[in-house]
Amino acid sequence: MERKKIVIVGGGITGLSAAYYLQKQIRENQLAVDVKLVEATERLGGRIHTIKRDGFTIERGPDSLLARKPEAMNLVQELGLEDEIVYNGTGQSYILVKNKLHKMSKGAFMGVPKEIKPLLASNVFSRKGKLRALWDMVLPKSKETGDQSVGALMRRRFGDELVDYQIDPLLSGIHSGDIDQMSLQATYPMFHRLEQEHGSLIKGLQKTMPKPAKKAKEKKSQGMFFSFENGLETLIDRLEGKLTDGTVRTQTAVDHIEKKEHGYHLLLSNGEVYRADAIIMTAPHNKVPKMLSQYDFLKNLYDIPATSTANVVLAFDQSQIKKDIDGTGFLVSRSEKYRITACTWTHRKWPNTTPEGKALFRCYVGKPDDQDIVNLSDEEITDIVLRDLNKTMKIKARPEFSIITRFKHARPQYHVGHIELVADIRANAASELPGLFLTGSSYDGVGIPDCIGHGRKSAEEVLGFLNK
Repeated sequence: MERKKIVIVGGGITGLSAAYYLQKQIRENQLAVDVKLVEATERLGGRIHTIKRDGFTIERGPDSLLARKPEAMNLVQELGLEDEIVYNGTGQSYILVKNKLHKMSKGAFMGVPKEIKPLLASNVFSRKGKLRALWDMVLPKSKETGDQSVGALMRRRFGDELVDYQIDPLLSGIHSGDIDQMSLQATYPMFHRLEQEHGSLIKGLQKTMPKPAKKAKEKKSQGMFFSFENGLETLIDRLEGKLTDGTVRTQTAVDHIEKKEHGYHLLLSNGEVYRADAIIMTAPHNKVPKMLSQYDFLKNLYDIPATSTANVVLAFDQSQIKKDIDGTGFLVSRSEKYRITACTWTHRKWPNTTPEGKALFRCYVGKPDDQDIVNLSDEEITDIVLRDLNKTMKIKARPEFSIITRFKHARPQYHVGHIELVADIRANAASELPGLFLTGSSYDGVGIPDCIGHGRKSAEEVLGFLNK
């Protein structure tokens, strides 16, 4: 019996997860299937990238996993990494509004109020803004049945002040996008359900997310986020180590994919040709049309926008931080005249990353309306970030070093209508390119746990396809 062949295009967390779950199923069920993973760059992991320098552990991409999402924790447990987990230190975050840092309200979920008292006690909002936010509890539910922007729902329920000062900085920061264009159904459909079922987001959150039971004071709760003692790339290294020898090919791009009578031929940048019975395509959506240039429907993938951002790491001697604050960092309201969108106090959030007597910051630039900043030189970006930090934290010293990582056109944006757009493209792919599976952060969810889930689901789908 001839062995079936699956090729995974892209070695980020989605592709690695797909390879891991595929080979797990192959071993457990003794399937006659071979798996190859092709990655264009010299390393695996995509945006997950940990480096060491001068005793610091530095994340050039994401710095943590959300503990409440099961896909990541389940994989971590399967890989035997529980003993290496570290949780974030302090849990207090701040928001920069009116040139001042304010504690982020504890009585909110994704910036949306869940408790009334913290909202009323906040010094971020005016009396008028607080009263307008509370209209959510009496306004009738919307008759909107189709997709709408997250901003449209939130502004209708709470008014502009709460949205601009609390909800937008958080959600826009997570997605590196604009909530007034962001698809509600593709990103936060639960908020639409809460409005429709409870007539109010506040009431809906109160009923569906009751207050947790009080814990004994001596028992310290774990943080919301976790990483690993040696950085987030520990997950990538362990996943790669679990793959069968010879599975991965790095520094090799897929130049062209051609559909044959049975399966596909993939022309690689080194001149080799891989034959595949099925393909899991995890490469960014804006790279796919070129690989399959003969299929016009795939050009619709260009209709999914992608923003650019940069991660700016700055290391200081602790003595230079005149206004150090006990917290994980701060978000910046888009109404502020700052070019940074957020700052993580890494030495506070992850104490294990920073040598004694030192401080480490990670700042982010690249607002949707400030994309050109990513194209500036390292020195120019560093100067911009330092000026913004000086306004808030009175940091006047130059850093001991800075590391800038750019992600150009790398943050997919789920605009209104995204779900329908993706469904249409996938329907055409199922008809014209059976056995080709489009998956990853471009389509169904951008977080690392989401991408792990995409990889696992794709593994199941491709094996189901081969078993037809």
